[in-house]
Amino acid sequence: MRIDIITVLPEMLQGFINESILARAQKKGLAEIHLHNLRDYTKDKWKRVDDYPYGGAAGMLIQCQPLESCIAALKAERDYDEIIFTAPDGETFDQPMANELSLKGNIIIICGHYKGIDYRIREHLITREVSIGDYVLTGGELAAAVMADSIVRVIPGVIGDVESALTDSFQDNLLEPPVYTRPAEYHPESAPGEVWRVPDILLSGHEAKIREWEMDQALERTKRLRPDLLEK
Repeated sequence: MRIDIITVLPEMLQGFINESILARAQKKGLAEIHLHNLRDYTKDKWKRVDDYPYGGAAGMLIQCQPLESCIAALKAERDYDEIIFTAPDGETFDQPMANELSLKGNIIIICGHYKGIDYRIREHLITREVSIGDYVLTGGELAAAVMADSIVRVIPGVIGDVESALTDSFQDNLLEPPVYTRPAEYHPESAPGEVWRVPDILLSGHEAKIREWEMDQALERTKRLRPDLLEK
């Protein structure tokens, strides 16, 4: 899949998209992530992309022209399944949405900035508005990074162990069960005399009973920590 990110701060995202899982996905040819500096598309000689909002409200607003020109240039090269605007009043981003978007061919993510973008862009060009939480960020770059990482990591072949991605928290609206690694017994320096043990069931080798224990634990943790997920 291809993700095009429109931003006024491409440097903020450059390192992120070239490390870890996103870098691996691109090297494998399973994903492309391209950054577009919105200032490259403005007709203003000073490279301004924002102006004061009508009505006297405080703050600055990204103008129609640079955004419309950038989107038009991208759409002239290929079709897009979604044009997404990162907005605090959008639908909440979650694992099912990440799974859904990972099946798309091409998407655009627009990073909001300042007080957002001229509403006419939202009315005429945006196909989906997405929020990563009920709080306000200075810009949408962090939201775009979160979305890109979550979307790309579930593309088949990106993570070596596909089962790892499929058993993450929020798949099937459940939190992960507890997970442990070696050693089976750990003697903490901070608590002399104590022994922190891995549950015996995980050492039993009985796969069916282990899966049953994991499901029980996932349900218990979800009920205790995120009961809202069970309602879904």
